[in-house]
Amino acid sequence: MPSLNDIRSTFLNYFGQNDHEIVASSPLVPRNDPTLMFTAAGMVQFKNLFTGVEHRDYKRATTAQKCVRAGGKHNDLDNVGYTARHHTFFEMLGNFSFGDYFKEDAIPFAWNLLTREFGIDKNRLLVTVYHTDDEAVEIWKKAAGLPDDRIIRIATDDNFWSAGPTGPCGPCTEIFYDHGDHIPGGPPGSPDEDGDRFIEIWNLVFMQYEQMEDGSRRDLPNQSIDTGMGLERIGALLQGKHDNYDTDLFRALIEASAHATNTDPDGPGNIHHRVIADHLRATSFLIADGVLPSNEGRGYVLRRIMRRAMRHAHLLGAGDPVMHRLVPALVNQMGQPYPELGLAQSTIQDTLLSEETRFRQTLDRGLRLLDDELSRLPEGGELPGAAAFKLYDTFGFPLDLTQDALREKGRAVDTAGFDVAMQEQKTRARAAWAGSGETADAAIWFDLAERHGATEFLGYDTEQTEGQILAVIAGSDPIKTAKKGEAVQIVTNQTPFYAESGGQVGDTGTLSTATGKARVIDTRRVAGVVIHFSEVTEGEISSGSGAVLTVDHDRRALIRGNHSATHLLNEALRGVLGDHVAQRGSLNAPDRLRFDFSHGKGLTLAEIAEVERQVNGFIRQNAPVTTRIMTPDDARALGAQALFGEKYGDEVRVVSMGRADTGKGSDGQTWSVELCGGTHVAQTGEIGLFVATGDSASSAGVRRIEALTGAAALDYLMGQDRRLADTAIALKSQAADVPDRVRALLEERKALANEVAQLRRDLAMSGGAAQDAPKQVNGVNFVAQVLNGVSGKDLPGLIDAQKARIGSGAVLLIAAGDRVAVAAGVTDDLTGRLSAVDLVRVAVEQMGGRGGGGRPDMAQGGAKDATNADAAISAAETLLKG
Repeated sequence: MPSLNDIRSTFLNYFGQNDHEIVASSPLVPRNDPTLMFTAAGMVQFKNLFTGVEHRDYKRATTAQKCVRAGGKHNDLDNVGYTARHHTFFEMLGNFSFGDYFKEDAIPFAWNLLTREFGIDKNRLLVTVYHTDDEAVEIWKKAAGLPDDRIIRIATDDNFWSAGPTGPCGPCTEIFYDHGDHIPGGPPGSPDEDGDRFIEIWNLVFMQYEQMEDGSRRDLPNQSIDTGMGLERIGALLQGKHDNYDTDLFRALIEASAHATNTDPDGPGNIHHRVIADHLRATSFLIADGVLPSNEGRGYVLRRIMRRAMRHAHLLGAGDPVMHRLVPALVNQMGQPYPELGLAQSTIQDTLLSEETRFRQTLDRGLRLLDDELSRLPEGGELPGAAAFKLYDTFGFPLDLTQDALREKGRAVDTAGFDVAMQEQKTRARAAWAGSGETADAAIWFDLAERHGATEFLGYDTEQTEGQILAVIAGSDPIKTAKKGEAVQIVTNQTPFYAESGGQVGDTGTLSTATGKARVIDTRRVAGVVIHFSEVTEGEISSGSGAVLTVDHDRRALIRGNHSATHLLNEALRGVLGDHVAQRGSLNAPDRLRFDFSHGKGLTLAEIAEVERQVNGFIRQNAPVTTRIMTPDDARALGAQALFGEKYGDEVRVVSMGRADTGKGSDGQTWSVELCGGTHVAQTGEIGLFVATGDSASSAGVRRIEALTGAAALDYLMGQDRRLADTAIALKSQAADVPDRVRALLEERKALANEVAQLRRDLAMSGGAAQDAPKQVNGVNFVAQVLNGVSGKDLPGLIDAQKARIGSGAVLLIAAGDRVAVAAGVTDDLTGRLSAVDLVRVAVEQMGGRGGGGRPDMAQGGAKDATNADAAISAAETLLKG
């Protein structure tokens, strides 16, 4: 029986042997489509190839694409675990042609793979075609020998694909497998087509036409192929199963879940194990691709998936967090085809553990609230939308999690009421997605890249070069000439300006021509084209002119120093905190650096000091910073660190610095080795000095170090020295003695404060009403007093003293200071009929306060002012009178 890993390899190798480029899966976060939340199909990474705004050096490709459908228009979350073929994460096997081959090759490719390579009984296969696609019908008859009764014509959009109201479109042909007449259901197009007998396993899309605004269609000049076959579906078929969750991969994850929860994998909790297995894949791959749980966008969808799985683990009786313990089983199953899982394993585990720990703290309370609400409803009644919203707003239960919990009870949620409550509250939005933020006018830059090629970057070796202006863009329109005062975007054939990437900010500087000059205020890259965001400061700048491009040297030098220091910092953090440290973001600006990394808790002062010591040690080495260009595989073999979520090409730039006997690299002595396209110092000594200025939390499981280098670091330390010297003068001590002197003063201050407090208490107890005989109220000894110069924290001790003095009775004390405090006490013999809590509450209400609490024998509260203290005492007496 072939494993899912075997089936994936067979598919890719089959098309590889048929001249298809085997292209790695793109990340789950789309890089080229701002309308998508997640990659949900294999064609996403090829979108610009299909639309013609981008070209590559191959015309046919094959992939095993990671996909997630759990948000936006592709949302299968509610069905996952309850059906045989719904998943949040799945793998889409596909082959693609970009104007190379068409139906006459795509259909035989599919048929031969299924019947010859996979050995599927051809008598169990049938196909659907769009009802007017006679060409596809004839090819199926010729290539597969299918009779007419196994070629079903479908007249609906189920067999016609389109990108939108206009644009590329075309008919589809879908391949179905007949599982046999022992399973209910009819063939596609029949009244019983929703049954499980006939299962679609592969969809071939023929991008044949262009849909025009007037409703007409015309043939595309380059007709293309886009196919998709779910690995989980074909895997179930080839393994003799009718349920995706019975395949080898899911079975391994389900058994891991059962083992971790000490439950039967096939028992009453089987649904829970299926949900956990599916959601483990989705959450792990999303985290590996750089998504972290949050309250908006992709991070919110991730949190919903995580919490749904965690609730199912809770229903299995798991007393402790479970999800993080299952990650090794997933890495064992899928780490070989997707090495990013292994690289991110510790981060995935830390994130899952942190999220589940927090969620479990509110899960029990939320479920109790849900049960309480249900107990007040008639049998089968809907949960009110306001109650569902309270679960969401107070306990972090997404609506679909509440619906999932109610589903098992045969209940539903008033979703309309939920929407009303959400609108009224206006504190949180419903998982709205605004897109990936990529530029809307990418076609302009792809067109420039197509006509002129990518901009050549010369900035590793020089900060000034000559270039040819290829385009001047105003807004989103090309113009011939820009005049003084105009803000434009300028593209040249080559540039020394570094475009913002990898945390390093874009360069600034000047661009000069024979007729004018422009100030470059930022630099970015789209589709390989470097864009100089500029303002014309003199004369005019024209497309087609020659130009001299000059980078701001001083600013670039500061950025270089900070970027190289970031590499040293990364390695120092790994050495001090552990190998789980992985970069989660950075900023390399001229005035500072910022580095985000995976770590679950704040750094101690000793850890920060050790990180600083190591970084400065390697700066003082003044070791050379070397760069090499190599393949990604060679870089990984060298031990180079990569940034998760980044997409690397056939060649990568490897930056190495620092000498250490236990370092990385082929010589075993290089300390820091990373994939990086940024600019760096030539020698580590150019960094000058490194000082960390802060450690803080960036997000769940992610810490942030901020630091300074060079002259900025020196200025910072000198400022610290000046402040220390000023402090020493004020304390009349030597700078070295300041810590001891401050500690002594703090101890002295504490002793004096305690002494003053005691004197105040003694004073309060020594005179006036404090020594008077208690007043008799309804047969109860009652002492009431307003005290000046006494704080609220002194009142409990004074209450106890008064209770001891009177033996039996009640005491009410009011501390009349900047903050008015009230305390009451009742001796133990009277707590059966009197409560100190009641005394406090009636007193503070007279003085503009609210509430108050404690025990029957001792209670406290606060008020706005003591103006009505007499009224407060009178109210207490009234309470005693009954």
